[in-house]
Amino acid sequence: MSNNIKIKILIFIVTVILLVLMFPHGEALDSEIAVGSIWTKSDLIAKMSFPILKDEKEYETEKIQAARKVFPVFVFQKKSPQRCLKKFDSFFDSLRSITSVVNDSLIQSVKLPIKKETLLFFLRRKKEQKLISFNGKKIPEIKKTIKQALFTVCKKGILNLSYKEIKRDTISLRKDKYEKDILTKNLFDLDSAKKYVLDILRKNLSDENEIDASYDIITKFIKPTYRYSETYTSQARQLAMEKVPRYIGIVNENERIVAKHDRITPEIKLKIDSYRIAKGEEKNVFETILEFVGKTFHIAVILFLFGLYLKFSRRKIFENDKYILLISLIILFTALQAFTLQFVDVKVPFDFLILVPLASMLLTIVFDSRVGFIGTIIIAIIVGGLRGNDYIITFTHISAGGFAVYSVRDIKNRNQIFRSFFHILIGFTFVILAFGFERYVAFTDMIFQFAFSASNSLISPIMTFGFLYIIEKLFNISTDLTYLELSDFNNPLLRELNLKAPGTFSHSMAIGNMVEKAAREIGANSTLARVGAYYHDIGKTYYPQAFIENQQDGRNVHDSLPPEESAKIIIEHVTKGIELAKENNLPQEIIDFIPTHHGTLLVTYFYEKAKKLYGEENVNINDYRYPGPKPRTKETGLVMLADACESAVRAMNDFEATKIENLVSNIIEERLRDGQLDETNLNFSHIKKIRDIFVQELLTTHHQRVRYPNQEKLEESHSSEKS
Repeated sequence: MSNNIKIKILIFIVTVILLVLMFPHGEALDSEIAVGSIWTKSDLIAKMSFPILKDEKEYETEKIQAARKVFPVFVFQKKSPQRCLKKFDSFFDSLRSITSVVNDSLIQSVKLPIKKETLLFFLRRKKEQKLISFNGKKIPEIKKTIKQALFTVCKKGILNLSYKEIKRDTISLRKDKYEKDILTKNLFDLDSAKKYVLDILRKNLSDENEIDASYDIITKFIKPTYRYSETYTSQARQLAMEKVPRYIGIVNENERIVAKHDRITPEIKLKIDSYRIAKGEEKNVFETILEFVGKTFHIAVILFLFGLYLKFSRRKIFENDKYILLISLIILFTALQAFTLQFVDVKVPFDFLILVPLASMLLTIVFDSRVGFIGTIIIAIIVGGLRGNDYIITFTHISAGGFAVYSVRDIKNRNQIFRSFFHILIGFTFVILAFGFERYVAFTDMIFQFAFSASNSLISPIMTFGFLYIIEKLFNISTDLTYLELSDFNNPLLRELNLKAPGTFSHSMAIGNMVEKAAREIGANSTLARVGAYYHDIGKTYYPQAFIENQQDGRNVHDSLPPEESAKIIIEHVTKGIELAKENNLPQEIIDFIPTHHGTLLVTYFYEKAKKLYGEENVNINDYRYPGPKPRTKETGLVMLADACESAVRAMNDFEATKIENLVSNIIEERLRDGQLDETNLNFSHIKKIRDIFVQELLTTHHQRVRYPNQEKLEESHSSEKS
């Protein structure tokens, strides 16, 4: 476990700086107002003249409306009409140069922009009637009719987009530097231009072949004279948006903005927000530096108070740099959500989607409910500050986070996380209703708030489930959920202990119950204490018959062993247990129970036996002492005491209450005198509670029972055994 003050300071500084960078600029820290609230401060007087800014949403709406009023811009194509007429004349010159009907292959080689049938029509008229078509009209006269129709549509103007594509009844025509608005129907689109010339041809030509041929020709030369310009249209829209006034009025210097006890109206809020922005814009370099320093102190004080709580109330957490880093990341992750919402320009209550309940649940499950609740308050204050010191947001997330802490304060399995949905939603509901009724919030707005709160209530447990697994693996942290999973008797180690050393297994279960109740009474981690008791003696599976609780046949293997060998076997169950625990990837918090449940005590029985056998001067006391270390936590200290008391009571012949009480008191006193509990933070009040609970539990388990009337007869050998 790393405990480096420099690392803690570095984490603190980095966290503060990152949070400060997320905080809003200007006077946002003084914007604790909402429409409908009461101004409780003194009269707010303007220290300078400033314009009243429009509401941001309203301003954006007006700009959009102004942009929509801009007509599509079409640019005149200067050379388009002349080019069309010139190409038309050139076409007829080419047509005139053909003097006879040619075969199909030659017709195919003629490069004119008309159908083959049209070309054949004119060629036949030229050869057979000498430039005379039906009804006595000459081809030059047909040309004149076609050209006149073409000239008419080009002069009026042809758009390159259809009426359906334009979707506006008015457009803007641009010629050179001048623009004018005109009704869209006053110009042709390609379809209407073709329809117009077809009507002219039908009025002037009676033969369908002439009409078809002429229409085929003229449609090849109808080209747009006005083309839509996306660039000019966008520029016009941008100019229209820029012309939308940003301000709706002016507040003069020394003018009162809001009086004390006035209710905040939308108009007053606009003035206050505008004043805040105006003050922010007028800051010089020195004031900017002061603002940064102020926000730094603001955040530093909040985090420092949290650090003080951890130092004096949760020293184990404070002294672990890994834990401090994890808490910092949880705070930053939640703050980043609040910071990101500043850039979401949608008028919906996204503040209810900030996952403070997620942080609350993680802190509670990884550490404990007190850290979870204090952490919730700290995070909610930071989130409120990031959202402009919004008291409602702060209180909302304290409520939802507090209920989230309550829902997982005594978690028994991972699936219990999902039951937090209802608790978190209740926390949100109380606040929504309270402030909704107080501020006359519209019912539809409250419905939106409920919807986003429900989403948060669902997302937070789901993400907690996933994040918890990542945290456990990435930070190598064990939570109560980890311990609960290890308490399953189907765990391979416990199953093997029960199979190979049933007496030890029974002993471990018994002290598990003892330490769990005692831990609750003295404020220790009851789950950790109980599970630690289950695994403290797993090393005995290597040689179970060496321990008296597993010697069911009454034969003691140590009767034939020298005392030093017996002591080595007994002590070895600690080192073997550590090896076995590491092989099975038990958390370090559980492994710590294995060497500490005997601390640095002597294997007294075999030490005394060795002294009698070899003489005290010939015995090395360290050969009969457990390697330690001594217990360093309340939980490991509990297991040491429970292990000794439960074993000693099992060896008693008379389970009289006074004797059990004396035995427990003497064992605890011996451990205290030997200094085995010096590092556990157990005080005299704790010791008294532990002694009382141990005595009560041992009396319950080993109480004296009333003998049956024929008890002695029942205790005699069975008749079949006598025969």
